[in-house]
Amino acid sequence: MVSLDVTETSKSLAVAGGYVSIFGIISYFVKEKMFMSEALIAMLVGIITGPIALKWFDPNQWSEDQYYLTHQITRVVIAIQVLFTGIALPAKYLKKEWLSLLTLLGPIMTTAWFISSLLIWGLIPGLTFLESLVVGACVTPTDPVLSNAICKGRFAEKHVPLHVRNIIVAEAGANDGLGFPFLFIGLYLILIHEPTHPVHNIGGAIGEWFYNIVFYQVVLACLIGTGVGYIAKTVLKFAKTRQLIDHESFLSFGVALTLFTLGWVGIIGSDDILCCFVVGNSFTWDDWFRLETEDHGFQDVIDQLLNSAIFLYVGAILPWADFGRFGITPWRLVVLGICIMLLRRLPAVYLLSRWIPALRTTRESLFAGLFGPIGIGAIFYVQVALEVIPEDGTRQHLREVILPVVYFLVLTSVLVHGVTIPIGKGFQRARTMTISRSSTGINSQNNLVSRLPPPVSLPSTPAQSMTTGVTLNQNGQVGNNNDKPFYNSQEVFDENNNNNDRIRFMEDPIQRQFTPIDQNKNTEDNSKISGILSYPPSRRNSTSRDRSDLSRIQTQNQEIGYNNGDSELPARNLDFSGNNSRIWVEGNDTVEESRDGEQVKVIHHHPKRS
Repeated sequence: MVSLDVTETSKSLAVAGGYVSIFGIISYFVKEKMFMSEALIAMLVGIITGPIALKWFDPNQWSEDQYYLTHQITRVVIAIQVLFTGIALPAKYLKKEWLSLLTLLGPIMTTAWFISSLLIWGLIPGLTFLESLVVGACVTPTDPVLSNAICKGRFAEKHVPLHVRNIIVAEAGANDGLGFPFLFIGLYLILIHEPTHPVHNIGGAIGEWFYNIVFYQVVLACLIGTGVGYIAKTVLKFAKTRQLIDHESFLSFGVALTLFTLGWVGIIGSDDILCCFVVGNSFTWDDWFRLETEDHGFQDVIDQLLNSAIFLYVGAILPWADFGRFGITPWRLVVLGICIMLLRRLPAVYLLSRWIPALRTTRESLFAGLFGPIGIGAIFYVQVALEVIPEDGTRQHLREVILPVVYFLVLTSVLVHGVTIPIGKGFQRARTMTISRSSTGINSQNNLVSRLPPPVSLPSTPAQSMTTGVTLNQNGQVGNNNDKPFYNSQEVFDENNNNNDRIRFMEDPIQRQFTPIDQNKNTEDNSKISGILSYPPSRRNSTSRDRSDLSRIQTQNQEIGYNNGDSELPARNLDFSGNNSRIWVEGNDTVEESRDGEQVKVIHHHPKRS
């Protein structure tokens, strides 16, 4: 008789694999069209399938020590992410942006720690300020996993400059390892009251903090990471040059290096997370490995799997029952989450932006200040703190509230940073549609909203200022001198003119008012004059031409094999003296511009060569 074997392992694998498969099918639409964060989607799926709802995915049943399991899972995920972050940064990035990182990791991170601790102390009842410092240290570092998930994609690449994305992920990678000094200064001050602890005074606690944390964990981890990264790069280059390593092993070398660093540095008790970040930077200090692997997408695949798995796991282990216990009320958590999102980093980044050269404008400073996600790093530090906080009952309230407070802030950060972009894009699209309907109207023939630019009012030009030189007719042949070189502005932007959408509205146009003196300038000066809708001649796709040169050019084109169907005409240095209008090739279009630059029109479209 056939029997079912419904185990926690089978159910967990079915849920995780099903989510990754189904989400992968619609991932492009969700991330690139709806601009939804994959971290938010994974967490929502974890909540729905977790013990709070469907009870299909319950990591609490995997191990008797849930804290230890969560600690090790988050440790591995963060280590891989921070090393990949170091690899993804440009060459010598830490050296080039040392002032920006020093400001972000020094005064701004310290300010964020104090502000978070003050807010927790004021809104969570029963905690001392020293205990609030411990909880605040858990949410001080920005999260590299959530930063990588949000700083990628079409929206980020289009709207967030590359230097802003680089400084955000670099800060997230570095400060996740630098969270230990902020966490352990509070823990050591708590431990001085424990009988079993060897140090029982503040001076001894600070000295222990300097020796164990600052020197042995932070400084030693940086030295080890620099050496390991340099040696690994040298060995890998040698193997690649001598053709000793195959393609698959070359791509997976970063993951293997992460696990090696994580294991050995963890054995000696140093800061393995910070060491992995330094290894990644040292490993690609000359950009060699990053350039060799950036076209293969291996790291993106690992990021995708890790982000999906870890946030699915976090969504399933959220302590919903504890959000209303131990003196905590939901409204306090909501107010705390809003205040942390707005006050934790934003004021400090804005005020100290002059010492952050990587943030060049006020908008970039505000974005970087608001974008300080709290994620997997905070959960990792909670598990570290729970291992150190005494279990003898003296700090029982701290052990009870630290988990729900930090988990709720993680949930708030994922929601806020996950829906901000879709909501912003929704308002932007609604505004664009409103402006389009009000300014361009609706085409009466096909009932479609016109997406062309509205008509541009151009100054009227006397007819005698135009030239009636050689023109091209609709077939691209040379016409007679009686052909109208230009239509008026109404004709140029006529709805029924199929050539309207051929005009290139290029950026940074050069506007110039002409005087009679301009007409007497020499050839060199005239060649530098450009119209209001085009670049100077040196920056166009091809060299502009006078109408008087078209007959000669067409004859030469026929001799060298160009015809009217060619997409471009050969570029030549021509004389622009005189009052003739200009004609040049812009992509597949022949564009005509008056000498005074006040009118422009596409007079012929060249079909692409088959």
